[in-house]
Amino acid sequence: MEQLRKFARYFKPYKWMILAGIFFILCSMSFGLFVPYMVGQAIDDLRVGVTREKIIFYPLVILGINIASGIFLFLQRRVLINTSRHIEFDMRQDFYAALVGQSLGYFQNNRVGDLMARATNDLAAVRQIVGPMILYSFQAIFALAISLPIMLNISVKLTLLLLIPMPLVSLTVKYLGDQIHRRFEKIQGFFSDITARAQENLTGVRVIRAYAQEDAEIEKFQELNREYAHRNLQLVKYSAAMRPLLFFFIGLGFVIIVAVGVPMAVRGEITAGDFTAFMLYLQRMIWYLIALGYVVNLYQRGTASLKRFNEILEAEPSITDEPGVTEKPPIRGSIEFRGLNFAYNGKPVLQDIDLEIESGKTVALVGRTGSGKSTLVSLIPRLIEAPGDMVLVDGVPVRQYPLAQLRSSIGFVPQETFLFSDTLAANIAFGVDPEKPASEADRAMTVEKAAAVAGLADDVEEFPGKYEQLVGERGITLSGGQKQRTAIARAVMREPRILILDDSLSAVDTYTEEKILHHLRDVRSGRTTLIVSHRISTIRDADLICVLDHGRIIERGTHDQLIALGGEYADLYERQLLEDELEATE
Repeated sequence: MEQLRKFARYFKPYKWMILAGIFFILCSMSFGLFVPYMVGQAIDDLRVGVTREKIIFYPLVILGINIASGIFLFLQRRVLINTSRHIEFDMRQDFYAALVGQSLGYFQNNRVGDLMARATNDLAAVRQIVGPMILYSFQAIFALAISLPIMLNISVKLTLLLLIPMPLVSLTVKYLGDQIHRRFEKIQGFFSDITARAQENLTGVRVIRAYAQEDAEIEKFQELNREYAHRNLQLVKYSAAMRPLLFFFIGLGFVIIVAVGVPMAVRGEITAGDFTAFMLYLQRMIWYLIALGYVVNLYQRGTASLKRFNEILEAEPSITDEPGVTEKPPIRGSIEFRGLNFAYNGKPVLQDIDLEIESGKTVALVGRTGSGKSTLVSLIPRLIEAPGDMVLVDGVPVRQYPLAQLRSSIGFVPQETFLFSDTLAANIAFGVDPEKPASEADRAMTVEKAAAVAGLADDVEEFPGKYEQLVGERGITLSGGQKQRTAIARAVMREPRILILDDSLSAVDTYTEEKILHHLRDVRSGRTTLIVSHRISTIRDADLICVLDHGRIIERGTHDQLIALGGEYADLYERQLLEDELEATE
């Protein structure tokens, strides 16, 4: 019930549509259930005497009643099914917004395939609660509410006899409903496993082919698919058993009515028309009671999926705007790490980091893999959260900025490049503030200029579609270097106050790197730039170079100062010079 209470908020915007749909159900049922009464009246009246007028009157009246019932049947389905689609739309929007608002850690702990299964299969099952379940539930309620008084009026004795099989009907619905709920919840969880497996295989198709694991992965998927089919077949046993059992137990009512009602009609205790009408009402009631079994099935499936859906909406993002946070003056770009300590799951990653970066300066971070460089720069846009007020921008702790303002002032090129399945131009312009001039002619930085800065313009000229070239999922049609340069162009296109390049030139050759760095010198002017790199050539002209080791800054200074120091940086520089010489002699 708690799940349904939370679900009820989606009904509020459409309460009048739902009420109109319920009214149409009442009208349709009222007309439809008037037909048995008219049939009974026709039989008794025609037994008295058959006339031309009666033969014309009764069929026309019954036809008119059926037409009216059909019109309201159309209206009820049109209104309620449409409403269910609107509610599905709202739920999908909330689901997507809840996911987009989560921090990076959430997606490290939850598989994409599982989230996709909840967004598709589970949401479709929940929608059934709104449309078909409401429709059949109220049809059954109105059928009983209208039919029972009429049947009691025909014969109290026969109506009471119908109650004999009802406890069996209730027990059947209760037992099978519980079984369906438990099994469907497990099936939906298992479907998430299958979706996750398929998503990972499709994303990693290059690796699978490179290691010739196609057959092995097909076999593993087949095992999962077979188990999923087996679990569904177990569920089908219970779903399929419900309707026949309900037919059987409710059908016992026919046996009782025929055994008792026919002698009553023969003895004249009820008329032939009343007995016929009673049987027709019973037939209608049986259909709607069977529909209740279907409703129970939908309810159990829907609530199982609703629980999984609400788990996503109830997950609180770990990184959000602080309470009462307000818009600050435009960011200039000075950055400070003040006594910063940071740990992942209790394991120290950064220790005693004290660093001030003036606005417009370029700072480079170098060090061995795992020394904490990427973690350090990820703290600035709050992709991961620093403890306390240890990270400041323009002298203000980053937590005191609205996330939208903070991140809109930062151009971030992550270590792992991600491109959307769209055109090259759309990927480059992805981060552009929509409130800035819409026309590229009115912007200082256009897609073409951003591509030129990133050293991508020459490559684009070779593409058949130029900037409208589709790059494929995750940019699969581009090389590693082209993907990195597209990501750089995306960051530059924003004209940010703070530019962060996290090892973003690792996949390009030395010549291309030099060309990109040459263009970036103009872009970096007046902007604060942080560069994470393993290549000395990338960062040698930085205003300040910091060397990290085991989460600490062990050296800092300009390139010349660090070389003269003869420490870790100088050792790294010597090794790279030797590697370059070896490559040149090959």
